[in-house]
Amino acid sequence: ILRRPEVENRTGLSRSTIYNMMTAGTFPRPVQLGPRAVGWTKSDVDTWIEERIALSRQSQQQEAGTAA
Repeated sequence: ILRRPEVENRTGLSRSTIYNMMTAGTFPRPVQLGPRAVGWTKSDVDTWIEERIALSRQSQQQEAGTAA
């Protein structure tokens, strides 16, 4: 389980961006750890990072294809 500061460090996103993206459905939701504590599973965050990398590379390849 990753707490918010570690999620921020791993993703490079700010707290407000993480919560805005959660609201938009583009970032994984945390799990409740206690009455006032949440955390994200490492696998959810790692999957999100891998998906972002794949989308970025796909976009770069498409741009290279249209520039040729």
